[in-house]
Amino acid sequence: MAEERDCVIAGGGPAGMMAGLLLARAGARVTVLERHPDFLHDFRGDTIHPATLQLMAELGWLDEFLRLPHQKAPDLHAEIAGQQVTIADFSRLPLDCRYIVFMPQWDFLNFLAEKAQELPGFSLRMGHGVSGLLRENGRIHGVIWQDTSGAKGEIRAPLVIGADGRHSVVRTKAGLEVQDFGSAVDVLWLRLTRLPDDPVPAMSHAGPQQGLVLIDRGDFWQCGYVIRKGSFDDLKARGLPAFRAALAALAPLPAGRFDEIQGWDQVHLLSIRMDRLKRWWAPGVLCIGDAAHAMSPVGGFGVNLAIQDAVAAANILARPLREGRLQDADLARVEARRRFPTKATQGLQRMMRRKRNEKGEAAPRPPGFIRAIARFPLLAHAMGRLIGMGFRPEHVKKVPGHGVD
Repeated sequence: MAEERDCVIAGGGPAGMMAGLLLARAGARVTVLERHPDFLHDFRGDTIHPATLQLMAELGWLDEFLRLPHQKAPDLHAEIAGQQVTIADFSRLPLDCRYIVFMPQWDFLNFLAEKAQELPGFSLRMGHGVSGLLRENGRIHGVIWQDTSGAKGEIRAPLVIGADGRHSVVRTKAGLEVQDFGSAVDVLWLRLTRLPDDPVPAMSHAGPQQGLVLIDRGDFWQCGYVIRKGSFDDLKARGLPAFRAALAALAPLPAGRFDEIQGWDQVHLLSIRMDRLKRWWAPGVLCIGDAAHAMSPVGGFGVNLAIQDAVAAANILARPLREGRLQDADLARVEARRRFPTKATQGLQRMMRRKRNEKGEAAPRPPGFIRAIARFPLLAHAMGRLIGMGFRPEHVKKVPGHGVD
């Protein structure tokens, strides 16, 4: 027999875990299905913006959260025409935390999972992926799951939330149409040992044709190397020595440091895409986070936009779910609230990326938007607000005995 819940969530990433936690906190019976057996996956988004830290404060968890390993960035820098330029300054934000936190996503998700599992209505099942949707009279009424052993089962629920990423099974099975905005680049992620006497570079260190991002992880650098979309095989054909030389040409580190890259298995391809669902819901199902809108890595917005979606969804849907009166109009309200900040953020990302010609070569100069910030430093505070808080920051609704408005 199928299990009965108020809500089943596909995907245990930031959107799914936060939505599940907040719905259960409000009294709903929620099951989150995560297809991986654990959260330990390298090179997932781990930029926690001030707006998300504010949510941790509203939930009463900020001090505990900040005891997890992390690095703080009170501002973000880039190299433009050989000069270090502050492109985002968070020092004037009207929030408790005026900085970005870099934290491994598995630590963030484990933290949310531990908090959620203290709630009686919450269930997390690792190693369980959604393979299909249950339909009845034109509505979706639950999911078919399959675990890592191949066993299958069903969970019936009046609401299915698709938070299963940019390759969402839920949105595909629900027949939701995707609008693809394309991308001219991909990103190669790799690790490089961080030494005590390494210089402290800009977080974003740009070259004339490619880009290299260095993020301080304490004992190692997380390196992101921007390449023309679809060119990874060509790059590998030129060999590791040429790849190491290309990295060294952009990095503020000695060329010999890249000798520790000894094989292509140390290099991970992230295929960049930017898209958005034309409609985020169908009767009985709602998509949020990357399942509703895949983001470019520019600005590190993905995790935080997903979290904001989850908070909005919980604020709007918790009561009708708990009272057994969920309507399609409630799902439409979530999309209506989150569509503008999503469109605006994706528009900002397009403004921040370099133009490229038909061969995929980047323009020699940064976008005019970024050059304007370099010319007028006060704009860095405005940029700090856009990155740090977003276009419509959400707040956790008060539940008796929990948190604040």
